[in-house]
Parts: sequence; C-alpha cells; structure tokens
Amino acid sequence: MDASLEQRPFWETIWPVLACGAGLFSDGYVNNVIGSVVTVLKLEYADTYTNSGAAKYVSDIAFAGTVVGQLLFGVLADRWSRTGSLLVSTVILIIFTALATGSYYHGDAVGMFNILTAWRFFIESSDVVAAAAQNKYYSTIWRTSLGIGTVFPLILFVLRLRLKEPEEFSKHSMKYARTPYALVWRFYGWRLFVVCLIWFIYDFSTYSFGIYSSTILSNIYGDGAPLTTVFGWNTVINLFYLPGTIFGAFVSDWLGPRYTLVLGVTLQAIVGFIMAGVYAHLSQPSLVGAFAVVYGIFLTLGELGPGNNIGLLAAKTCATGIRGQYYGFAAAVGKIGAFVGTWVFPYIQAAGGPDAVATAQYPFFVSASLCVLSGALALLCLPNVGQDTIALEDARFREYLESRGWDTRQLGLRKGEGLPGAGEVDVESSGSVGAGVGDAVPVKEKEGGGKEEGGALPAAAVA
Repeated sequence: MDASLEQRPFWETIWPVLACGAGLFSDGYVNNVIGSVVTVLKLEYADTYTNSGAAKYVSDIAFAGTVVGQLLFGVLADRWSRTGSLLVSTVILIIFTALATGSYYHGDAVGMFNILTAWRFFIESSDVVAAAAQNKYYSTIWRTSLGIGTVFPLILFVLRLRLKEPEEFSKHSMKYARTPYALVWRFYGWRLFVVCLIWFIYDFSTYSFGIYSSTILSNIYGDGAPLTTVFGWNTVINLFYLPGTIFGAFVSDWLGPRYTLVLGVTLQAIVGFIMAGVYAHLSQPSLVGAFAVVYGIFLTLGELGPGNNIGLLAAKTCATGIRGQYYGFAAAVGKIGAFVGTWVFPYIQAAGGPDAVATAQYPFFVSASLCVLSGALALLCLPNVGQDTIALEDARFREYLESRGWDTRQLGLRKGEGLPGAGEVDVESSGSVGAGVGDAVPVKEKEGGGKEEGGALPAAAVA
C-alpha cells in the first residue's frame, strides 16, 4: 500500500458498514414477516381469505414491486446519487409498511386483503417472531408484526443521513455521460448472466422455503396446533440463519467469496439430499426438534454460501460507473426467481401426489440439485474477488472503453474533470497514475491553432 495514502478515521470507515448492516436487518425483517402474517390471516378469516384473490397475490405482489424498485434505484444510484437513492427508498419503505399495517376497507375483509396487497407492491415482507398469546386477537398479531417493520427503517433513515458519496463513485461515475450499454454488455454480459442465474437459483429456493416454513411445521403438528408452537419452532429455524451469516463472514475473508459460495452450496446440496431421504422419519411430531435442527443446518449453509456472497460478487465484479444498474439487474432477476419459486413450489409439492412424505421430499430434491448447478457456475464462470478488485475492475473497464474509442474523460461527478485516460498523465499529479520519469504529456491541436495539453474536455464537449 502507498505510504502516502491517509488512513481514514474509524467512524468514517465503519459508518457505511453499520448503515448497510442496518439496511439488511430491516430488509430481512420486513421481507420475512409475510409468512407468519399469511398464517394468521388464514386462521382469522378461514375460507374468506383462502378463497380471495389476495391469498394468491399478497406474497407475489411484493416481488413485482421489488423488481421495479431494484431496476429503478439501480439506475438512480448510477445516474443521480448513491446516498440520495438510499434515502428515497427508505422513506418509501417506512410509508408503505405503515400503510400495510393499517390496511382497512369499510369493514370488508376482502377489500382489506386487496388494500394490503396493493401496499405490498411497495414493500417486501416475510417471517416474524410469534406473539406469545393464545389463538385470538389475530388482527392485533398480524398488524403488530407488520407495524414493527416501520421501526427499523426509521433507524436506518437516520444512519443513512450521515453517509457520503463513495470516493470511487466521485471518480468513475457516469452521471454526466451517456452510458455505452452496448460496450457494457460486450464486456460484462456473460459475467452478469452467471451472477443473475446463481441469484435466481438461490432466491428460488430460499424465498419458497421461507414463505412455506410455517406451513411445513403446521402440517407436521396439524391444524389444531397453537400459534405459539408453530411460530416458536419457526423462530428456532430462522435463528439458524445467524451462524451461517456470522461464520460465513470469516470464511469469506479466508477463502474468498467465490470459493465460499461454492463450499456453501455444495454442503447445502448434501444436507438437502439427506433431509429428503430421511424426511419420513424427521416429519414425526415427536421429532420436530430434529427436523428443526436439520432444516436449520440446511438454511445455515445457504447463508454461508450464496446468502453472504452472491450480493458481494454482484457488487464487486463490475466497474463503479455501472455498478448500481449491474447489481440492481442481478438482484431483480433474483427476485424473479423468488417469484417463480413461490408459484412453482406448490406444483413441486403436488407432484408427490397423495403421499404426504413425497410431497415434502420433492422440494428438497429440487433445491439440492439446483445447489449443485449454482456451485458449478460459480466455480467455472466467475472470477476471484479480492480487496483491490474494485480498483482493478475500474481500470480494466476504462481501458476497454478507450480501446473502443469511448472518451473516458467524461467520467466523474465533476463535469469535464474526469481522470486522465489510459496512457495519459495528470500534469498536477504525474507519477501517481503510473507514469514514469520522462513520460510525455499528450498534446493535441486546438481548433483555433496552437496546442493544448492533454486534460479534461471542455464542459460543453462533455454535455
């Protein structure tokens, strides 16, 4: 490392980490609360909910909203501001989570389901800690569960107010340049396709199991089981996400994101096949503890592998100037996988026919097989990612653009003050851009005669 580089203060370094962590915490809660909310709605409204159109779409509509949001905010992050887009998305999350909590339609249950579904377009949801209450006050339970989801985004909003634009973004942003999408696709198309496919596979299984985990447990216990029992074991299962995430962070530093992802999905496939094979024994009510542990290990390995690393690979395998759109597109494809999974999951179960054991086994067989596929894709088609990957990707992409005649002096947040192109030297900082002693500064003819030293284009030329 260059000794001249200044060490940034601790809080300046750690603050983005805290804000990102809080964002994932908030997103995780709001994403997972709908699984238990759906279970409560079924108990409260019975056939009225089950036979309503909202029963089919209350979970799915969130995926549509998520896909739109990820694509939109991916563009905003690149073309406008990283921090600004984060703040706007947080405000939207707060408002519509609160609206979902207060869903009401003139006392009509079906109308309320439709209102809840509409608000779900703007927020993501999934599983929640159960209320330790008897099987009554269902409305209070599900509204409180959703309402808690407004607290975390409020804290997140305060944290994000202190975020600054990343240094790399200020140097390599395409805010004042027209994005050369054809060149981007030629350079990153295959890599983006692989990242998208792995994310699709991961969300296909994870979201399906997350939404149906309460239902799986309910099937083991039967319809007469109290909510505290079903949700209690569901909470135990969800706790297994933590060791996978925490331990996986250290493994990612040790092996790197690519190999950690491969390790995680390989082990998850093994556990998935084992779980499917012995499901007939694990599904006994007397062995629900063993079921929770084995299923929890299955989820743990998913977090250790793609859960921790697919987003990291999406964020680090492309250049800064198009990272928001690259990441947003990959994440959107992942959510499409989640959407497809929630629709396909019941058909996979139905393939088991009247055999209850086969009905539960098939999803694990499918998921384990997909784990093998995603591991092979990551191992064979993705690059290693290290601490200096972002800088290297920016340099590689800049060099590629220049080799195709694209003027890279348009890059940067200051209009007309981009970094020198490949082979050029910044007069004020010559030697710091890799220039040797005696390297010539590029010179070009001015339109009105005379000469102009290489540097930034005039503002009018960049616009």
